[in-house]
Amino acid sequence: MSAHRVAAITRRLLQQFRRDRRTLALLFVAPIVILGLLGYLIRGSSSAPAVGIANEDQGPLGAMFASALEQSSLISASAIQASDGDAKLKDGSLVGYIVFPSDFSSRAQAGTIAPEVHLEGSQPGTSGPVLQALQQALSSVAAGGPGAGLHFVPQIHYLYGGRGFDTLDYFGAAFIGLVVFFLVFIITIVAFLNERSQGTLERLMATPLRRGEIVLGYMLGFTVLALVQAAEVLVFSLAVLKVHNQGNVVLIFGLEALMALSAVNLGIFLSMFARTEFQAVQFIPLVIVPQVLLSGILFPVSTEPRPLQAVSNVLPLTYAVNGLRDVMIKGADLTWASLQLDAGVVAGFCALVIIAGVLTLRRRIA
Repeated sequence: MSAHRVAAITRRLLQQFRRDRRTLALLFVAPIVILGLLGYLIRGSSSAPAVGIANEDQGPLGAMFASALEQSSLISASAIQASDGDAKLKDGSLVGYIVFPSDFSSRAQAGTIAPEVHLEGSQPGTSGPVLQALQQALSSVAAGGPGAGLHFVPQIHYLYGGRGFDTLDYFGAAFIGLVVFFLVFIITIVAFLNERSQGTLERLMATPLRRGEIVLGYMLGFTVLALVQAAEVLVFSLAVLKVHNQGNVVLIFGLEALMALSAVNLGIFLSMFARTEFQAVQFIPLVIVPQVLLSGILFPVSTEPRPLQAVSNVLPLTYAVNGLRDVMIKGADLTWASLQLDAGVVAGFCALVIIAGVLTLRRRIA
């Protein structure tokens, strides 16, 4: 073995990377950007869920509990009217509310303390802090004397989900769409790039076919495969994994189809800016990873720092995830204004990338 020849190969490889600025950026800039974004997302997020306190108690105990809850660091408590509680759960301004009924103190004299706890229920991670804050409040009141010896039995009500609603049910709704979006994007961008690199696309351009017809033909071909994959993912998630679903299966598949169309046309569009498969894959940390972090899949958008919320609100994947969760967890249908908005934004993004693909094909090939 010749060390000189080995060193020559090594130098040649490093020189190739030195001339490829996109690869250098992927190696040294993208990790810093992604880790910085993740760090800002986690440490800059507000972790205390918003909880409403409705104190209707005529005695002293309800006021003591309400005061203890307002001082808790586990939740961000505010006074509300019990009649407004469900509306605030539905619009997302609260993750839960606690009601101390008018006979709360008098019933506590019998030895049992049973506040009413109403939870939104679609985000399992937010229910724990509410119950922990209640337990903390009980300890605080008991230390003061009046709550000593009371049997604590909260009456828990869920607007969505329920006691059996787990982490897979919450993430499953988003992952159904994400898996389709990610895999279809990768397959499309690489396959369309191969069509260009092998000269197939140039030969098609020499025929009487119009550029729009070429893009539409490729789009339909990739979309057929994407829809089969979407159906497979949906059936496996619901039938095998038993992911929680309260909505219409056809509506879920429709949202999946919109995501598949978005991924197909985004892949066709971005493939115009890559010369090799390696360059095509480099779009993953640029296009996919930021959307995964910011679209509400891992962290609720409402808990993100405000600058990142502004970015999240323009990402198509954010609206797709919201739509899927509304259908599967909350049982939404097309009469819901929020679902109409989500589906409309994703459909609009589909139209935008279709137009961009046609125009880019004209500029790059003509």
